[in-house]
Amino acid sequence: MTKQARKFVEKKKILQLLVSADYGEELSLNEYRRKRDFQKTTEPKGEATVSKRRIYVIQKHAATHLHFDLRLEMDGVLKSWAVPKEPSTLPSVKRLAVQVEDHPVEYASFEGTIPEGEYGAGKVEIWDKGTYKLIDRKEDKLIVEIDGAKLSGVYVLVRFKDKKNWLFFKKKRASA
Repeated sequence: MTKQARKFVEKKKILQLLVSADYGEELSLNEYRRKRDFQKTTEPKGEATVSKRRIYVIQKHAATHLHFDLRLEMDGVLKSWAVPKEPSTLPSVKRLAVQVEDHPVEYASFEGTIPEGEYGAGKVEIWDKGTYKLIDRKEDKLIVEIDGAKLSGVYVLVRFKDKKNWLFFKKKRASA
């Protein structure tokens, strides 16, 4: 292969990576948008964006069943988990966290009532918010340091084998 051909192949690979990254972010919001009628709900439609500080928010959601939506800003969207019980500040208490569709970053400030008949109908209010620092990110495990009004400290999300169910808990402090 000539030097010119190698350069062409390299540029093509870089371009494909850039396109797939942009396309992937849009794809991650497709499910979110598909489930909503934006003529009926005041939820933000949103675009994939990146903010200067990593957003952390938990929204209390009184839908069919009361639950708490944990959201962490990653990859230009809010990665989201539905937590059936109130998140705990105690390391001994572990909570199920079911991964749901990504949400737009603008959703972090959403509070309001999703109309009856719409996906997720019910009242949404911010339960806790702040920022977080990513300590470690693997396919099956996230470790974050949360700086919120209610939750603060190092928290862990560990994925079960079925891919959508995770365990969410506060990490025990290391002994001195």
